[in-house]
Amino acid sequence: MAATQTEERLYKSPVRKLLPFFQNSRDRWKAKHQELKRQLKKEQNQVRAVEKSRDAWRDKAGAASRRVQELERELAEIKKCSGSAVH
Repeated sequence: MAATQTEERLYKSPVRKLLPFFQNSRDRWKAKHQELKRQLKKEQNQVRAVEKSRDAWRDKAGAASRRVQELERELAEIKKCSGSAVH
């Protein structure tokens, strides 16, 4: 019977005080967890947006680079043709 009494009486404070304490503790933990989830989702969305923007700029820069090379080839060809015509 002594074992039963010690198992029932793990806390020194009365249950009427413990119950609100544990409920408030749980509620604070849930609020903290939900806020962290919101922040994580916001940052994941930001990462996705930055990666999308970076990919778009990378594609645009690649297209511009290809266009520059194309124009340089055309210019070299024109110089070659006009140079041979002058001589």
